[in-house]
Amino acid sequence: MEPTLSGKVALVAGATRGAGRGTAVALGEAGATVYCTGRSALGRRSDYNRPETVEETAQLVSAAGGVGIAVAVDHRETDQVEALVQSIDAEQGRLDVLVNDIWGGENLIQWNTPLWSHDLEAGLRMVHLALDTHLITSHWALPLLVRRPGGLVVEMTDGTGEYNAAHYRVSVFYDLVKTAVLRLAFSQAEELRPFGCAAVALTPGWMRSEMMLEAFGVTEANWPEAAAVQPHFAAISESPRFVGRAAAALAADPGLMQRSGGSYSSGGLAREYGFTDVDGSQPDCWRYLVEIQDAGLPADASGYR
Repeated sequence: MEPTLSGKVALVAGATRGAGRGTAVALGEAGATVYCTGRSALGRRSDYNRPETVEETAQLVSAAGGVGIAVAVDHRETDQVEALVQSIDAEQGRLDVLVNDIWGGENLIQWNTPLWSHDLEAGLRMVHLALDTHLITSHWALPLLVRRPGGLVVEMTDGTGEYNAAHYRVSVFYDLVKTAVLRLAFSQAEELRPFGCAAVALTPGWMRSEMMLEAFGVTEANWPEAAAVQPHFAAISESPRFVGRAAAALAADPGLMQRSGGSYSSGGLAREYGFTDVDGSQPDCWRYLVEIQDAGLPADASGYR
């Protein structure tokens, strides 16, 4: 059965593109009212200087069957986040789902660069973008979310708890922030449990974000052609909607509290809940990474999607 979130109110912080946009639209598919926030809005671009906007995301949410509401917010600014939550309270009187997806650190990554050689300013900025924003948003949003039992916080990260515990991820700074978000979900789960609300960490697999498609010179319409550049990406990648459908399935699960504090992947939850990606497949990226890519085997998604 498709998840039903009619009457529910969600805030997707960092909804401009990628996993945030995919999650906002998937929550809209399920019938939710979704506040779509981020720095990229009409007449205002973020550090990426890309064309996507929160207004476009809100339109996609409404087209999918929900109600999309765009609000330009810099989640590093506590007064802006406080004002956002006050508006949600005044307009809706409730908040059922909070998705902390703010990131903004792609241009700061220095791959496989040791701590002492990594640009220190870039690394520290990555930490602040990835952690301060989540903490500020939860600080202001959780008092509204805990008014009713059944609320859900989704901490979006890169990698499951199991995978990140055993693998060095890109650099000390990147490794730190993506693993810290896993712990942030766990700690919020402890504080939310007395109110009957849950928090989880959720990761997409190799996601076909707007920036990733552009990097490989393909589009969502012809992404398999990326095999010439990166065969593993072409074999196992997933659309941003896939992790969004994972979030929607969690939010609609009456047994959600049993999952609180855990770390999950889009592919793993697809096997449990039965949802699919936009092409009808169920790519299981993290199992593929361990068993195929990390093992040095040629790209072959047989049995993994």
